[in-house]
Amino acid sequence: MEPRKLTDRVQWMGAVDWNRRLFDTLIPLPDGTSYNAYLIKGSEKTVLIDAVDPAMQSILLHQLKGVERIDYIVSQHTEQDHSGAIPVLLEKYPECTLLCSEKAKSLLIDHLLIDPARIKTVADEETLSLGDCNLKFYMTPWVHWPETMVTYLPEDKLLFSCDFLGSHIATTRLLAGNDPFVAEAAKRYFAEIMMPFRTFVKKNIEKIKTLDIAMVAPSHGPVYDQPDWIIRDYEDWVSDRYDNLVVLPYISMHGSTEVMADFLLTALVKRGIEVQKFELSTTDIGKLAMSLVSALTIVIGTPTVHVGPHPTVFSATHLANALKPKLKYAAIIGSYGWGTKAVEQISGLIPNLKVEVLGTTLCKGYPKEADFASLDALAETIAQKHREHFG
Repeated sequence: MEPRKLTDRVQWMGAVDWNRRLFDTLIPLPDGTSYNAYLIKGSEKTVLIDAVDPAMQSILLHQLKGVERIDYIVSQHTEQDHSGAIPVLLEKYPECTLLCSEKAKSLLIDHLLIDPARIKTVADEETLSLGDCNLKFYMTPWVHWPETMVTYLPEDKLLFSCDFLGSHIATTRLLAGNDPFVAEAAKRYFAEIMMPFRTFVKKNIEKIKTLDIAMVAPSHGPVYDQPDWIIRDYEDWVSDRYDNLVVLPYISMHGSTEVMADFLLTALVKRGIEVQKFELSTTDIGKLAMSLVSALTIVIGTPTVHVGPHPTVFSATHLANALKPKLKYAAIIGSYGWGTKAVEQISGLIPNLKVEVLGTTLCKGYPKEADFASLDALAETIAQKHREHFG
């Protein structure tokens, strides 16, 4: 794709990755992604904000073929999907200086083997003059690495936000507008990447809200030309607000756990609670992560494999612990053949989830009348907690 005009000073550059389906060998990308770079031409200096993934650096080099000089490259985040093409750009533009936060300098040296002499660090709220316009840098640590920062172009009221507020989506749209497809991708992005750093995200939202922002230009996904809604959504996701929702991830080997999951789902729905059920052998884990953003309760369902939880449940539970959603309650259901320590092992996997465990129901073999009664009682306990919370 060719460069595209964003403002009189700013051009979008980068690459749309239509075919990528996995990020970090972990995160599903059902709709691809993009790696956004932005060229800013001031009256005296020219700056490139971020770069692209190394696999697509030829596209960025093609877009820059008519650009004879770049004075500065701003590296807002060291991860290679943003910084991986920087070494080849520094070769192309030997007069160029690489700007980054103090914490990013050592990471750029370690990850990309960049000559320290080419790097200049910037401080929080430091300003760089480009002649007829200025860039102002704001440190935004832990969205989502410790060295991240954003860059503000006050003359255009344009915030370059890097991963912050981004979305993994491949599209020819330059501007997001109010597209619900972009909104869903942005929520997925938050759930998969930003949710573990919710406290830091909240602080950094407050920081950027002090700026007069007409557009937000992230490093993944289209540019927010109506940025109020994405900022408002982020405020909601990091708030203490919950949905009247139970998330039910499970797997079943011989049908017993699935029967239990379906019975509990029906019992909860009868009590006015929404349930989102995820059969883990086929589930898109990004969808599971999205459901956890504002859910009040999680119920984990597992059969027993060699005394412990099923490995797929083990993995999903470990992932939920890493994502640190703002859940308040949890429960465990499942089945076993002759003995189990699934409850103890699952409980040990979720130290980051500050939840109250409301109960467990484990059945030997196929669930029987007493097991269904236990599940119904568990549904009532969950419903009572939800009634107390929502009034």
